Amino acid sequence: MSSATTAANPGTSTKTSKSDAAQGSFSFLKQATVKPFTKKQLISLFRGLGSMLRAQINTSDALKYYGQGLQDKVMSDALVKIREDINAGVSIHEAFKRTGRFSDMVIGLVQAGSDAGQLHEAFTSLASRFTSEMHFNKAIKKATIMPGVIIAVLGAAFVFSQVSIVPQVQDMLKQVSQTPDGMTAIAFKVSAFTKAVWPFVVIGLITTGITIWRSDKVRNLILGLGMSKWRLLRLMILSLRQMTFLATIKMLHGNGINLAKSIRVSANSVKGTPFYQELRDAADKYEHSGLPLSTAFANYTSVDSQVVHMLSIGEKSASLDSQLGMLAQMYEEDSTNHMASFTATVSFLVLLIAVALIAAVFIGTFLPIFLMGPKMMNSGI
Repeated sequence: MSSATTAANPGTSTKTSKSDAAQGSFSFLKQATVKPFTKKQLISLFRGLGSMLRAQINTSDALKYYGQGLQDKVMSDALVKIREDINAGVSIHEAFKRTGRFSDMVIGLVQAGSDAGQLHEAFTSLASRFTSEMHFNKAIKKATIMPGVIIAVLGAAFVFSQVSIVPQVQDMLKQVSQTPDGMTAIAFKVSAFTKAVWPFVVIGLITTGITIWRSDKVRNLILGLGMSKWRLLRLMILSLRQMTFLATIKMLHGNGINLAKSIRVSANSVKGTPFYQELRDAADKYEHSGLPLSTAFANYTSVDSQVVHMLSIGEKSASLDSQLGMLAQMYEEDSTNHMASFTATVSFLVLLIAVALIAAVFIGTFLPIFLMGPKMMNSGI
């Protein structure tokens, strides 16, 4: 029967195979990229789950209650999938991992909390950690984005005055047969130069911005150059980075994950920086060669000497978690102080640039009118 059908419809299998081939050729266009949840989403999720688990609600029901009525459909679907996997006998951390929306740090801490019977503590620690990261990210954006917007707006006003307004003043002088001299002539030359080069400058800035945004190497190169020339920037960045991975190590190790794995997972929190590979190398040496942790950090990382010293004390006194917590708190305070100084410095620099641009707009636009006014009046205009 099957062969008869095939014989009766010889083009059917061919068409089907071509259709399948075409679908296979373009299937990559239909594959949606799985994006991790944002820090804001994770903070709300882990706070909610942690509070429900503390109220003696089991994990499956906590996921169901949190997902009910949730407007974020992606989050709701992910929680449903996690709940179904848990009810099917899959471990909690593996159910979270299968969604592809949680980092290794989250998976590791969920596993540690589950194994220790302290899952609510793991969720609470994650919410606290992401809240701290979000606070510093907002502070960095506030210190950089707004000044950038202000400078861009004032720069656009300067270009507009030089390209549109100053040439009109120049035409007015030509109509009365007046020759610009002194500062007026300089202002007109600046206008002509700006009119000739501004499209290329804008294209260059846009290209540079896209390159910096898309290339980690270029971004790290520029950041490294800035850190080498500006001490305050270097102190702020290093404090933020060390605070980030030290707090992550403390959080993971304090919840039962072995130290080497805690260090490797914490390296992901500073991925794209020199600390990433340094921490992984230190973890390998500590785990496989028997080196003390402080020695591994001293020999294979570029952390501050204070970090090495306190880790050594923690190893000798069996108080490593306490020393890691103290170091994380210390660098958090340093980061806050450096961030305040950095913001104040950037604000002052933006003020200077704003004054310079406003002065340039005023001088380029109104100075020629003031200087040539008497000549225009004498000519009868």
